[in-house]
Amino acid sequence: FTVVENEVIKITFTNKGGAVKSVELKNYKSSYDSKPVVLGGAEKDNITYNINTGNNNTAPVSGLYFTPSAVVKNTDGSQSINYTINAANGQTITHQYNIKKDNYLIDWNVNMTGADKLLSNGNLNMVWNWQTKQAEKTALYERQMSNICFSEGGDFDYISQKKEHKFEKPAQWVAMVQQFFNTTLIAKNNFTSGQINWLRSLDTDSSSTLAKLENTTLQITVPVAASASIPLQLYYGPNDYKVLKNVAPNMDKIVNLGRDMYSFVRPINQWIIMNVFNFLTSIVTNYGWAILLLTLFIRLFTAPLMYGSYLSGAKMKVLRPELDTLKKKFGEDQQGFAMEQMKLFREAGVNPLGGCIPALLQIPIFFALYSFFNSNISLRGQSFLWSHDLSSYDVIAKLPFSIPLGFGDHISLFTITAVLTSFAISLYNMGNTPTQDNPAMKYMPYIFPFMMLFFFNRLPSALTWYYTVSNTITLLLQFVIQTYIIDHDKILAKMQESRSKPKVKTKSKWQERYEQVMDSQKKVQQLKDKTQPKK
Repeated sequence: FTVVENEVIKITFTNKGGAVKSVELKNYKSSYDSKPVVLGGAEKDNITYNINTGNNNTAPVSGLYFTPSAVVKNTDGSQSINYTINAANGQTITHQYNIKKDNYLIDWNVNMTGADKLLSNGNLNMVWNWQTKQAEKTALYERQMSNICFSEGGDFDYISQKKEHKFEKPAQWVAMVQQFFNTTLIAKNNFTSGQINWLRSLDTDSSSTLAKLENTTLQITVPVAASASIPLQLYYGPNDYKVLKNVAPNMDKIVNLGRDMYSFVRPINQWIIMNVFNFLTSIVTNYGWAILLLTLFIRLFTAPLMYGSYLSGAKMKVLRPELDTLKKKFGEDQQGFAMEQMKLFREAGVNPLGGCIPALLQIPIFFALYSFFNSNISLRGQSFLWSHDLSSYDVIAKLPFSIPLGFGDHISLFTITAVLTSFAISLYNMGNTPTQDNPAMKYMPYIFPFMMLFFFNRLPSALTWYYTVSNTITLLLQFVIQTYIIDHDKILAKMQESRSKPKVKTKSKWQERYEQVMDSQKKVQQLKDKTQPKK
């Protein structure tokens, strides 16, 4: 073995196959065992290709022993090492590696003399076997975050569940990705074809293995000539957006800032949240306080929307006695109550959706932050209050058993504070809404916050801390605005004035349609009541 290192990686090369055996990331420790993060190193981990050995036989170069050169330090600060093997009939293969200063990227050139004889049909047929090992606190969550990413036809794509993928267009790179690190093979002249065979370990697997590439094939077309030079690159490093953006096109998308049905939040992360957070962490050394400032920024940004929501809540609070009276009047006649309720809202100038729409507009922000905190490697290892790592859940108590439905075998205090503040908001808001007769709807505001325990308990403490701060700000704002800023008597007087004015046709098409539907349903129900035999 030969070891070559720069400021950020320590590479172990092996004579067998003239290849990279493993790479240690010098600036990162495993949350699993506190040892340096190492990518590769398993017995079957290799990137190889087949060569012709004569008599219509082929052999993988991973089984051949190469001769290493001395490590050369270049004037630009990079280091080079060559691995050479002499084949029959004067053919040679040289693996030339160049390791740049302070860089996770390794340049790998495969140089051949007699390439037309060594390669079949002018193709370099590569085979990649690799497995990723646990580097975070729990293998289960890290497995769920693991996937295969690739750039095919200039477009980013990934596999998370599917085991196989056959390239239909030229591919630029393939990456074996875990939550915060990846190993990527880059073809500077593209892979012309290939098939990924990927297997993620089962959730019940107690080993530290996350996923495996098994006999993944990648072909590169090489011009038929006596000699050939095939430029490749290897990346062993963190899923750092700024770093990956400078490695290869689309590699920054390995960092999951929003995909698939949540792809609409990627621009929010990319252009707003990431830039604001990076600015805050440049002036605040503790990431927990930076998250608090980020929360304040988001709440300031959404303040106009939330004021409209609180104003709508205040109007509903003023109308609550009349709504409760209507409920008693109509009893089980829900259609009649709905029509009178709409009439009351229209007369009072209240939009029943006024409180919902601003809240719905905040949903993209939550999903954006969910993606951001799950994939932001800068949070890894950052402690705050009782949390030792903001990129993972905090633990105040370890359980001797595991609770199903996603809860796990621990208790997160930040999750508890997030749930309790959500419950406090539900209690506060229940005083502003009409009494519900439906038991499910009546108790849902109380039950839902506690359902969050099962969903939030394994989430990064950065996210549950954000949720706690956001909920606390919501409670304070609601109390201050509705107690000291919004004048309920003035609202009541304005609503009564609105109701006393002569009414012109001001119904929206939606209101007209809604009332028509309610009226027709009421008539149908009345007809049913008449035709039913009396008991």
